[in-house]
Amino acid sequence: MPSREEPTTPDTGIRPSDTSALSIRPAAGACDHPVLAAIWRRAVDATHDFLAQADRDEIEARLQTDYFPAVELSVAEREGRPVGFSGVLDGTLEMLFVEPTLRGSGVGTALLTHAVDEHGVTRVDVNEQNDSAARFYARRGFEVIGRSATDEAGRPYPLLHLKLSAPS
Repeated sequence: MPSREEPTTPDTGIRPSDTSALSIRPAAGACDHPVLAAIWRRAVDATHDFLAQADRDEIEARLQTDYFPAVELSVAEREGRPVGFSGVLDGTLEMLFVEPTLRGSGVGTALLTHAVDEHGVTRVDVNEQNDSAARFYARRGFEVIGRSATDEAGRPYPLLHLKLSAPS
């Protein structure tokens, strides 16, 4: 069994304790898509154990052709290397994924803050089975306002519909 310090995913060369500055930039277009798809796969493999392999592969096959072009992508970087990304469409956070070795290091929070502040995000859907993501958004002011029994493609993965609560 690997120790906590040893990543169980492909080595990105960046460790959670890396104190270098995080920057967020707009995606550069299709040239960014392969590296973002790789981050997506590593993140999903680490966090979406409920997702059937066939569904994971089907979604991955459509990332670069269908899903990425449909949203406004932002890329989080450390030392010029992508470490996470978000995708926004019409005030909804459609995707947010972070290198698994950097979970808990502030990358996701920075991407969410950027999406809210720069893109007016007030809504996000999260897989009900993804407890850590649901807690992540709840700690940042999102509240459950609804639930769907399936995901947007009709697959058997219930979604929680979240909305950013009004500041008090």
